[in-house]
Amino acid sequence: MTTANKVTILRILLIPVFVVQILYYFANGHELHRTLGLLCFALASVLDGVDGYIARRYNQRSELGAILDPLADKLLLVSGVVLLSLPGAIHVNIARIPLWVTATIISRDFILLLGMIVIQITCGNATAKPRILGKIATVLQMIMVLWALLKWEDRWAFYWAAAAGICTGISGLLYLWDGIRQLSASPTSLPTPKQ
Repeated sequence: MTTANKVTILRILLIPVFVVQILYYFANGHELHRTLGLLCFALASVLDGVDGYIARRYNQRSELGAILDPLADKLLLVSGVVLLSLPGAIHVNIARIPLWVTATIISRDFILLLGMIVIQITCGNATAKPRILGKIATVLQMIMVLWALLKWEDRWAFYWAAAAGICTGISGLLYLWDGIRQLSASPTSLPTPKQ
């Protein structure tokens, strides 16, 4: 258990606290809940960079970290996006994330997970090279959630959401293309000869 992995686990533990605080805020409108939720989300977002830095700087890359780090990202972002798509966001004057953006993010992540499973089963080794557009999409998703939680201008919240949705969709297509190429290059995808 490396230090980087411990930081990642802390990020995962912050997610339920974030979710509960935002749900309480939707239920009773107390600003303390929004502030605590915002702090949990911001801290988990900052720790994403911290655990990556620790892993690179102190050579603490591990197989566990390769699984936990993206899992922590996905759990944090999907929970934030889903929460801020709920009708309860309107009652407390938080900019609501458009449902098409939420559907794009969840669909991309589900398709990528399904693709990785298929490639792992078929080829025996699934490799996913991070793409810069995927990283940009993640940053835009974090900004979109933070912008809404900070209750900043609604018009800009829509632009952040649109940018996040478009980058997420395009990056999903690029990852899908990478997966198809991996499957095509595998001997298991060739037709079986007639006997």
